[in-house]
Amino acid sequence: MLGVVLFAAWNVTAQPALRPNDQAAGKAGAEAVSRPKSEQSVTQHKIALGGTTINYMATAGTLIVRDAKDQPYASMGYIAYTKNDILDASRRPITFAYNGGPGSSSIWLHMGALGPKRIVTADAAVTPPPPYKIVDNVSSILDRTDLVLIDPVGTGFSRAIGEAKDKDFYAVDPDIESVSRFIKQYVTENGRWNSPKYLLGESYGTTRSAGVVDYLQTMEYMSFNGVILVSMATDLELPAADFFLGGQRSWPFVLPTYAAVAWYHKALPDSPAELEPLLREVRTFALDEYAHGLVLGSDLPDADRKALIGKLHRYTGLSPDYLDKADLRISVPQFSKELLRGRRETVGQLDARFLGVSFNPLGEKAEYDPMDAGITPAFIAAFQDYLRRELSFDQGGTYKPDANVWKTWDYRHKVEGSDIPQPMVNTGVDLAHAMGFNPNLRVLVLQGIFDLGTPLLATEFMVSHLGLHEDLRSHIEIKYYEAGHMMYLHEPSLKKFKGDIAAFIDATDRF
Repeated sequence: MLGVVLFAAWNVTAQPALRPNDQAAGKAGAEAVSRPKSEQSVTQHKIALGGTTINYMATAGTLIVRDAKDQPYASMGYIAYTKNDILDASRRPITFAYNGGPGSSSIWLHMGALGPKRIVTADAAVTPPPPYKIVDNVSSILDRTDLVLIDPVGTGFSRAIGEAKDKDFYAVDPDIESVSRFIKQYVTENGRWNSPKYLLGESYGTTRSAGVVDYLQTMEYMSFNGVILVSMATDLELPAADFFLGGQRSWPFVLPTYAAVAWYHKALPDSPAELEPLLREVRTFALDEYAHGLVLGSDLPDADRKALIGKLHRYTGLSPDYLDKADLRISVPQFSKELLRGRRETVGQLDARFLGVSFNPLGEKAEYDPMDAGITPAFIAAFQDYLRRELSFDQGGTYKPDANVWKTWDYRHKVEGSDIPQPMVNTGVDLAHAMGFNPNLRVLVLQGIFDLGTPLLATEFMVSHLGLHEDLRSHIEIKYYEAGHMMYLHEPSLKKFKGDIAAFIDATDRF
């Protein structure tokens, strides 16, 4: 090693002195060499969708995204699927999609619902170990729209560059801005300004989408045709009682989902034959008697408290004694643990159709989410294999499915017109503004009935409390699925998922 250092030093001093112009040229050359560059792997494929063969190009790569000072500050990974032989791009919609987390890559939507390939998983059960089965996704939306799947900074191959650090992006507003800048840059570099445009986000990706559509429409004057919100979470105080901040406001909104889950697992003391009438009944109870009782707190009369416990037992399947000791308030991890405690089974949280082993029979809360354990190995293995084998893209670095930053994420959000940021983000404000700014914008919400992460009543509440002008209320609609957070894991729901999105695009890609 000493010899190498000495040789390098001798080699430098042996060179003739550089003139000022030479020095400037040398500096510019060094900067050009060190400046990060976009990378791409382009491959050609075909798939049969709806009786038609679609020839398409897959581009797996990175895009160097520039900040407000036009300086590179992020290298963001993406995979784009674009239909070949399109002579007029204005006739071809384009959809930008991502998952949530926050801190999740886009592999779930990619390999589960949207892309031309998907991983086959067991329905509401643990998918067996490899080899996994990857098949053509006949429910892909590629027949309706080109597709760009984005990995936010810190996930996939996306990294901060220049003077920026990954942690600079781990906050609501920097995340919205970086994804918006990626979209604007992709649209510009690929000549898609005049194409019909859509955003599709899942879970925290819906939090992001509401902010992104408002940012791009008001800051960049890039209009969108539609926004698709999968498992809506624009107001993070509402989903799942003790996720995020929790508190009194959260408890009523998860109750109808508790009833649906208990009904599904036949755990109700007097289970009705049909679920929908039960859900209507529990919705009313949750927002009326239950919410009122919670607001009264210790002032709730004993007789009324006893009546509430009786109804909660009927609607959740949990014992009156447990409900009494819980003070009428049951968090999602507690419910997941308690519902089938006698069978030593834990109920899934993101998809409560899934069941898993309850490791500690005396524990208070679920130790893990059986859905996560049941599908994650298959998704990661399938994507890692597909990315390198079929898309021929490998930067030599580590692809990160998850940045694991949701606990340290900065959930504050600055809203236009307010000097003080929201302490817990609610981008429903942004979505309402975007819909008013562009009255032609349409929004489609996709909701799983057995989703304890973003419960159905919370979604309905968020939609009904956007404060939309009367003329715009019909511009947002909700579709329901007999599955969970990732409703597309359930094959009948995957087909419906595709049909609902296809119909939405068909209705909005031309006005």
